Amino acid sequence: MAEAKKTNYGNESISSLKGADRVRKRPGVIFGSDGLDGCEHAVFEILSNSIDEAREGHGQLITVTRYLDHSIEVEDMGRGCPVDYNPKEKRFNWELVYCELYAGGKYNNLDGDNYEYSLGLNGLGACATQYSSRYMDVTVWRDGNKYSLHFERGEPVGKKGDELRIEPTDRGRKTGTRTRWLPDLDVFTDIDIPADYYVETLRRQAVVNAGITFRFKNEVLPGHFETQDFVYENGIIDYVSEIAGEDALTTPVFWETERRGRDREDKPEYKVKLSCACCFSNKVQRIEHYHNSSWLEKASKTAFVYAIDKYLKDNNKYQKGEARIAWQDIEDCIILVSNNFSTQTSYENQTKKAITNKFVQEAMTDFLKSRLETYFIENRVDALKIAEQVLINKRSRESAEKQRLNIKKKLSGNIDISNR
Repeated sequence: MAEAKKTNYGNESISSLKGADRVRKRPGVIFGSDGLDGCEHAVFEILSNSIDEAREGHGQLITVTRYLDHSIEVEDMGRGCPVDYNPKEKRFNWELVYCELYAGGKYNNLDGDNYEYSLGLNGLGACATQYSSRYMDVTVWRDGNKYSLHFERGEPVGKKGDELRIEPTDRGRKTGTRTRWLPDLDVFTDIDIPADYYVETLRRQAVVNAGITFRFKNEVLPGHFETQDFVYENGIIDYVSEIAGEDALTTPVFWETERRGRDREDKPEYKVKLSCACCFSNKVQRIEHYHNSSWLEKASKTAFVYAIDKYLKDNNKYQKGEARIAWQDIEDCIILVSNNFSTQTSYENQTKKAITNKFVQEAMTDFLKSRLETYFIENRVDALKIAEQVLINKRSRESAEKQRLNIKKKLSGNIDISNR
């Protein structure tokens, strides 16, 4: 039996992390991991701020650069992050944004303050990424000035009281923010983010942010960059059409609506903007869900099962005693991309891969049920194609499962005979 360690656990045993240590010692709390996934999420935190600016109509180009030394740069053409003195908070805004967790300009979006549909919500991303970096350089253009900041391992570097360097610029019309940082190996176990991550992330953002160009610059040799642009002028409908090609069972459709509601009677009302593009195919399958530009790992499936099952029943397509369809029968033949925005969003955690808003989920289900029912009435030929393909998928699945069970039973019987 192991002997208990003789340590004193008393009042002096309790301590609190302060400053940059709140992130540097526990990066997984903010980024979901201290590995490569967490390092990648830090990139998305900085990118999110640029996306929010562009979506509000401030700049149509966002450039992300991957350097050979593993540093990353994100530059936008937005209004430029406010960095000057904040009389209300009695501190400089650059301190609040880059050195203070839970400080930001996106807390009042229910009132239409600065950002209506914001991906960044918690005032954590810029500060947490700065805290977790070996160094970070921030350049801001606004009000006819160029502002520069330099941080190392979570601390501003410069003359005391003069960390913010200001110089007038003759390019008075230029606005925007450029952030370059090197993730710290003292914080993350791996910082070598592959080019594929940037390509996939920027492609997805181009899909759900119609008309905004996302430029990826990848340094392949010192000073030599390969450049790719990602842009979808019409957003998700262009993307679904691209995936479907010319051999889809049905023509891609696009539906959208706006609704207002609340998650609970005593909670404030908020607005949600819902959109969906889809078509059916027996060759390609793809399902992607987004909320405020953040890719979600899970979303509602109920509407499609309900609508297609109702069509099959109403048109006597089921055989006598046949079991109803399941989501996987639809999943095998659908190309579906949903892109939703809300003025109030509750994510499961800071990694933003699932939402918990009851009203958003209910509104999306009702919206799709209604649109699908109308679609089946107005497009009878396509409705029949969809129904037949889903039934083929269902009966193939059931046949395969029956065969699997028979083989399993047979093999189990052979084992029993051998044992006897």
